[in-house]
Amino acid sequence: MTAVLPQQGSATPTAVPFSEALKFWLRLGFISFGGPAGQIAIMHRELVEQKRWISERRFLHALNYCMLLPGPEAQQLATYIGWLMHRGWGGIVAGALFVLPSLFILIALSWVYLVFGDVHWVSGMFYGIKPAVAAIVLHAVYRIGSRTLKKPREVPLLWAISVIAFLAIAVMHAPFPWVVLGAAVAGWLGGRYVPAQFGGVAGHAAQAAGYGPALIDDDTPTPQHALFTRMRLAKVLLAGAALWLAPMGLLALLHGWDSTLAQMGWFFSKAALLTFGGAYAVLPYVYQGAVEQYQWLTGPQMIDGLALGETTPGPLIMVVTFVGFVGGWTRQVLGPDAMFMGAALAAMVVTWFTFLPSFVFILAGGPVIESTHGRLGFTAPLTAITAAVVGVIASLAVFFIGHIARRPDGAFDLAALGLAVLAALALFRFKLGVIQVIAGCAVAGLLLRLAGLA
Repeated sequence: MTAVLPQQGSATPTAVPFSEALKFWLRLGFISFGGPAGQIAIMHRELVEQKRWISERRFLHALNYCMLLPGPEAQQLATYIGWLMHRGWGGIVAGALFVLPSLFILIALSWVYLVFGDVHWVSGMFYGIKPAVAAIVLHAVYRIGSRTLKKPREVPLLWAISVIAFLAIAVMHAPFPWVVLGAAVAGWLGGRYVPAQFGGVAGHAAQAAGYGPALIDDDTPTPQHALFTRMRLAKVLLAGAALWLAPMGLLALLHGWDSTLAQMGWFFSKAALLTFGGAYAVLPYVYQGAVEQYQWLTGPQMIDGLALGETTPGPLIMVVTFVGFVGGWTRQVLGPDAMFMGAALAAMVVTWFTFLPSFVFILAGGPVIESTHGRLGFTAPLTAITAAVVGVIASLAVFFIGHIARRPDGAFDLAALGLAVLAALALFRFKLGVIQVIAGCAVAGLLLRLAGLA
């Protein structure tokens, strides 16, 4: 179902049926490896370059808003685009399908982990997936950066913002929210005093790259359902409050406020509002609460859960599903005769309260953001944030490459580095799809592990 890259000047894509979008969002949920950088790269490649469902500028405008929110930005971006294309249900389906495959996979792997005490049978495939993830992130730097930054002499300030963001994250370990805030301030000032540096860069890039017109193009009017009204805002906020209060009240009523399930719902509701900067930024908070305060699992178990979260599709914050499953198992929330059902219920409770705010943020704030595209006073700070994001993704690529480059004993892992190089060649030179690269590397990793070479 992969479309051929269109030539410049080709006809605008026709309206996309909801059933076709549904198939794409479902497939995305199964191939969304690589953390936010890899996931955003997949969506950019599919939606902007190949299918042309949305233009480069509108894609980045939505992405910039998602970067400002707490929660997983890639899942929120899918929700935003789904909502823009097919109203509220389109956003809900897109966001939910981004998470559900990972939820079921992690429940299954968590059960294997607890029952058999080992996930060695998948370690070979995951060994191969990690270099593929590094290549996908590097590819994201190139694809998003080449369109956003253009040539250094044309937009030197954007390049400077990107480099400073890279150094701030990679060298100074600055908190991500401060990097975003600094970029937004720089963009606001730049939009006032040097507007040529911050206007129209991404907007013309798609045409220059030969993508052709998009279904939701730069000048496509905002659809009626995406226009801001106080009534729509009130409905979304009321629905969000009801969807939080109803399950929370039911858990407290059936099990008591001090029960494991109710406390999980309350704790991860708070965690969902603190995930600025992605999963890595909130992991210390989750570790402190889940391991030290509530003792739902141990420190080593938390590390194992992070490894599973890194090597399964979906947002990295899905590690909370593992936390919920292990906590529900060890606390026997439904009794000793229903260990799996209790653990699965806990995993679903944790996932629900972690992701619910993301849907509310998009459905409530999307109409406001849609009213700002094309207005330099609003877009200049977002353009600067995009430049900073390129630097942040580059720092993530360096981190991943460094992570796979060495074995636990400190020696260079030449096999992993070789797989990363081959994955990069497949993406850059041969233009293979992400799912093909991931599958190929997974098979290669399994063979290397079975042969004792990795």
